[in-house]
Amino acid sequence: MLRLGIETYYVTSHYLLPLLIRRPGGLVVELTDGTEEFNRDHYRAPFAFDLAKFAPFRMTWAMSEELKKYGCTALGLAPGWMRTEAMLDAFHITEENWRDGCKVDPTFAISESPLFTARAVTALATDPDVARFAGGSLSVGTLAKQYGFTDADGSAPDSVRYFQDYMRTGQAPNPDAYR
Repeated sequence: MLRLGIETYYVTSHYLLPLLIRRPGGLVVELTDGTEEFNRDHYRAPFAFDLAKFAPFRMTWAMSEELKKYGCTALGLAPGWMRTEAMLDAFHITEENWRDGCKVDPTFAISESPLFTARAVTALATDPDVARFAGGSLSVGTLAKQYGFTDADGSAPDSVRYFQDYMRTGQAPNPDAYR
């Protein structure tokens, strides 16, 4: 878990950063699981899993400190419940009929396509003031509201906020309120 969850970030950055700092404006977007704020206060058992989930936040912050002098930015980005091919296969659905997954699990209504994350990265990469997020941890749903982009179906799910609210209250909120 530590090798896959921490070492891969480190090795990738080791080879990426020399290319990135060649000119100002470079952007490192580390995909994470949840936001730093949420993960700071929620233990994700067992110990190795918790460490692997939290380490990228510190790594992103440290990279952002080192990249400042090169005019580059590093930040963490948390997609929500993503409808990857594996997830679609697990629900025996396709992207075209993904809402059928809500019959199996109503919270699937807050899932998002990989395109939603791609649009978040595009918004960040084209933002001339992206450095304001340096070292921070953002969710795709929050950025959708800020930048005004949507998922492929026109929705703007915020599953990170949904799960945060669920974990804080212990009550499953209505997933449709987070779309």
